[in-house]
Amino acid sequence: MPAEELTPDIEALAATIHDELLFGQVLIRRGTDGFELRHVMDTHHELAGLRSLHEHEIRPLAQFASSGAFRPLKSAPNLRTGWRITAVNIAALGAALDRLYPGAAADWFAVQKAPPPITSYREFTSRQTGMYRITTHLDDGLAGAMIRACCHVDFCLKRRLWSVAGLAPDEASAKSLIPCLEPCAILLEFARKIARLEQQESPPSEPNVNAPIAECDFDAPGNPRRLRFVLEKQAPAVKPKSD
Repeated sequence: MPAEELTPDIEALAATIHDELLFGQVLIRRGTDGFELRHVMDTHHELAGLRSLHEHEIRPLAQFASSGAFRPLKSAPNLRTGWRITAVNIAALGAALDRLYPGAAADWFAVQKAPPPITSYREFTSRQTGMYRITTHLDDGLAGAMIRACCHVDFCLKRRLWSVAGLAPDEASAKSLIPCLEPCAILLEFARKIARLEQQESPPSEPNVNAPIAECDFDAPGNPRRLRFVLEKQAPAVKPKSD
């Protein structure tokens, strides 16, 4: 990555790294000749046990889980282990992070400003048309349960800063440094499915928990987010703290 492509977001993020920084599941260490990136689960592994990745290998690493399943959400907590990346300068660090977590450094930089550019669930869904217009029909309680299920730490490491009435944003300690500024396409599709399910008079069929299910196959009753929604729907919501 040429030096002229150095951007303010990665410069600011790099300035916060004294010895090391955890960004999602990536541990960034500052060295005398640049930066080293590795999976946090490989923190104490010897270099000989880690595969050094070239620039063209970084994006494919983020595309698939160790099972071979496609990773539609790059902030999911299933980044593969067993690798290391050497970034010779700040620009190279930015290029590597953007392949692992697209747009994450820019979003982190955005929330350093006041006020951060956050879009709430109601603002976001009010813009939707066509088949996604149904997402506006979820009341605050159902929307909150749906959000808690879809954005659960088991599925996404981004710290959700947007919300809906009655639901607090994620606590800083619950997720990672990567912020979430507005609902994503996966949440929108999940909200559409939940709204459809809530309109059905008969309960959905029993899930086949042994069948392999794609992460975003929300038609499958055994989808992990759908199962999580059932739990969240029954649980009391965590109210936002008053000022």
